[in-house]
Amino acid sequence: MRLLLSVCAVLGLAFSAGARAPEPVSDAVILSDGLPRLLSDYRFFRDDAGWQPNDRVVPYQLNTPLFSDYAEKYRFIYVPPGEQAKAGGDGLLDLPVGSALIKSFGYEIEGKPRLLETRVLLHRADGWLALPYVWNEAQTEARLKVAGARIPVTFTDPSGQQRSISYGVPNKNQCKECHALSGAVTPIGPKARNLTHGGQLEEFARLGLIDAVPVVDYAVPVWGESSAPLNARARGYLDVNCAHCHNINGSASNSGLFLTYEETMPVRLGINKRPVAAGRGSGTHDFDIAPGEPDESILIYRLNSLEPGISMPEVGRTTVHAEGVALLREWIAEME
Repeated sequence: MRLLLSVCAVLGLAFSAGARAPEPVSDAVILSDGLPRLLSDYRFFRDDAGWQPNDRVVPYQLNTPLFSDYAEKYRFIYVPPGEQAKAGGDGLLDLPVGSALIKSFGYEIEGKPRLLETRVLLHRADGWLALPYVWNEAQTEARLKVAGARIPVTFTDPSGQQRSISYGVPNKNQCKECHALSGAVTPIGPKARNLTHGGQLEEFARLGLIDAVPVVDYAVPVWGESSAPLNARARGYLDVNCAHCHNINGSASNSGLFLTYEETMPVRLGINKRPVAAGRGSGTHDFDIAPGEPDESILIYRLNSLEPGISMPEVGRTTVHAEGVALLREWIAEME
């Protein structure tokens, strides 16, 4: 989850990537009823390689990003001309119809960043639509893959260990598994509380993308900075990696385990909470979180597993996030 390139580095690299004279982003394609076959159809980028964002396509970073097999992620937000997102306190920015969220995934391979896929969230008149695009070998185009894909990749993780995995691009329906809120596809990442680092919200307001700088009471700590309180870092990690399903309106609402940053009830956070349905997913443990005993906690058991039916999250990873598990183990171990 370390950043391969800062936003500035991404933009700097773009100028050597074959930039062309800009045409504006195609609002008609974003708002159409169809499923565009090529990422270039949207004109989100000025270059064929997907590095130089077009006008009004603004890069951003999350304080704590979602873990996805140690892939680096390059995020962009687009708001159409004449429109603004509305600030809503700590929560999601309210993006107008015609907006788009663009997220590219890749790894450093042989000393160079290489993109594997780009996912787009399009805000159309009938709601949000999630679509995955897979990059070709030449890194000149990404093509729609509604059925998803598997891509073999070898990379070096933050600890220096070389890993070879079958990287999973989700199919169109799997996108809904994480992005469903009360049954409707909804953005996950651009919550104001997770965008406070580096003056990004102020920059969004200066550019006119949002109507005001949101008032954020409880910012998610920046990943990797140990100066923040342990509880805030652990809760931020759970909010980003688990709470899109584990919330009162999410796909895992029937579990009774709610891991949002604003949750205050210990039992709903899993502390001394027995699972609704015991089974192999519990690993014979009694509680989602057993205070002081991470090895007796179902939460750690499932995060530390790669076995289907046990592993959590259920999609989006084929490796254990060792650093994330270590953070949550420390958090549980310090509970009374």
